[in-house]
Amino acid sequence: MSTLTLNDSDPTQSSAPPSFQQIRALLTRYLKPQASQVFLMAALLLAGNALQLANPQVIRYFLDTAQNGGGPRLLLMAGVLFIIFAILQQGMTLAARYASSIVGWTATLQLRTDLTLHCLRLDMPFHKSHSPGELIDRVEGDVSQLGNFFSQFSIRILGDGLLVLGILILLFIQNVWVGLGMLAYTVLILSILGAIQNLAVPRWAAERQAEAMLYGYIEERISGAEEIRAAGAEAYAMRRLYALFRTFTEKMRTAVVVGDVLTYNLTNLAYVTGYAAGLAVSVYLYSRGQASLGMAYLITYYIGMLAGPLQSIRSQAQEFQQSSANLQRIQELFDLKPAVGDPAGLSSPLPAGPLPVEFDRVSFRYADGGGYAGRENRRNNAGGDVLNEISFTIQPGRVLGILGRTGSGKSTLTRLLFRLYDPIRGVVKLGGLDLRAVSLSDLRLRVGMVTQEVQLFQATLRENLTFFNPGIPDSQLEQGLKALRLWEWAQSLPAGLATPLAGGAGLSAGEAQLLAFARVFLKDPGLVILDEASSRLDPSTEALMERAVDRLFANRTGVIIAHRLKTVQRADDILILEDGCAVEYGPRLELAGNPASQFYHLLQAGLEEVLA
Repeated sequence: MSTLTLNDSDPTQSSAPPSFQQIRALLTRYLKPQASQVFLMAALLLAGNALQLANPQVIRYFLDTAQNGGGPRLLLMAGVLFIIFAILQQGMTLAARYASSIVGWTATLQLRTDLTLHCLRLDMPFHKSHSPGELIDRVEGDVSQLGNFFSQFSIRILGDGLLVLGILILLFIQNVWVGLGMLAYTVLILSILGAIQNLAVPRWAAERQAEAMLYGYIEERISGAEEIRAAGAEAYAMRRLYALFRTFTEKMRTAVVVGDVLTYNLTNLAYVTGYAAGLAVSVYLYSRGQASLGMAYLITYYIGMLAGPLQSIRSQAQEFQQSSANLQRIQELFDLKPAVGDPAGLSSPLPAGPLPVEFDRVSFRYADGGGYAGRENRRNNAGGDVLNEISFTIQPGRVLGILGRTGSGKSTLTRLLFRLYDPIRGVVKLGGLDLRAVSLSDLRLRVGMVTQEVQLFQATLRENLTFFNPGIPDSQLEQGLKALRLWEWAQSLPAGLATPLAGGAGLSAGEAQLLAFARVFLKDPGLVILDEASSRLDPSTEALMERAVDRLFANRTGVIIAHRLKTVQRADDILILEDGCAVEYGPRLELAGNPASQFYHLLQAGLEEVLA
């Protein structure tokens, strides 16, 4: 079974920042496909840096030429050259920003896509222990804040580093002592940034986790608004929301103080001190005759210019503090691997046609304690298993009806068959093959399941039927719906197949079930599972459902979980579960005619009353 967990504890205590190898791997993965854009961006930034270093030399030439009585023609040439360099530098900066935006958007969109797909492939225990709101915040919120990291971080750090190096070299050329002093000043600034980085990253991670928990809570309460209002629990829900807001505010305040305020104030103090020292040195050299006016200006300008790339490095360091927290959370998500996955070697394809089913001494228990686990473990057997040594077979084309009280293990059994979980003991076979030897994609194509809860998307009826697959033509949809005798129903909707379904608005519970039947029929599975799918039907759609189920089970193996007698009458065989054990199994007609069987007594007493 899966043991997937995400670290919900305080990241300042237990989470390590992403390693250099992880950062490099992520950059390589999402920037390598954009290598041409990245190289263009790097070239533009480096050329802009070169022009930044060159323009002060032009000003120095202008000042020294003017001081030495140079002609207007030379001064004019220097002025024109300065303007050209300045325009070129601004143009390259603009082009570099445009290129970096393209790189950042492309990388984050691809990362968001990969992360969404990864979440969809994770096990059921993971999704039962993490709310959609929390996952949305991770996929959208964390990734959105990585745009600068992908688009500029590496290039800007490299470019600013080279610019600082160029300034220091030029200062050494002008005066060795000035160069040494500015080298010490630069090392001091970078040391301060490194120390703050170590303090800030875990606090930004804590802030992001608190925000995810907040959004997860809001999503859950909004989706359960009807139940909260019916129970009069608004005050409790709001009290818990205030507590989460308080936690989020505290985490964010700590992160901002350490990551932004502390960084800004310490580095600004160092910048002001360094600039004042540089100005004093320039005045001293000029007054002693050891430097011309142009040279004194050049030293002062370069020292002041150091603040630019160092501030940029500081800004990138602040961005990286938050990016590191986001990267850490994203990497935690990517590191989770589903326990239920494709076979290691070559998978075996399922045969065509109706599929035989076999459970061979299957046992199972939940590890997460939530969802079905919480409901079915309360009525488990002495060994703690939700299912205990279950064995039965379904011949191709036959329909098995599964009966049992709530918590007896019925739904768990179907989820093992659909391989949302793997058994802890025993083997589940489909088409004569161990499910663990079958690829998940093949299994999901050949097994169709309809449950009580039907997920409808905010899209048209056509898109809801096809799961947004544009390759399925309307003619195929029409053929499938006509086979299920649902075409007239679909045409009765306001816009037919183009009718928008805003999260199911406009459809009754029964009509939503009909849509689910059509979805299953369109993929033509070899095994159909109905998990109490008829329990929410209204009288106006029950007749449509009966015809649809008849067509759905034609030439297919079927499994039905139901409390209603009319639905059970469709079954060829009956399996009765009690506390996770199979207490009766056999042909329906034979059990119905045997006064000693439990099924016989259920029919006499009424399934709805006994199995409620």
